[in-house]
Amino acid sequence: MDDSRSADGALQKDPDEWKTGDEPMTAAQRSYLETLCRDTGEQFDDTLTKAEASKRIDELRRQSPRLSGE
Repeated sequence: MDDSRSADGALQKDPDEWKTGDEPMTAAQRSYLETLCRDTGEQFDDTLTKAEASKRIDELRRQSPRLSGE
């Protein structure tokens, strides 16, 4: 198994391996994605699953002018 580590060193499971990853994104994910999409000028996709939303959040965090320097 290929576990990844977050910035703080904690183990994180790959979103593709989440048991509930195919469920609709959570309200918190939706809100954060909407904010990140506004920050980056990207289109918001309200059909993403939990796993897809998690990956998209990671992508947009790297592109966000406010968060890219973290």
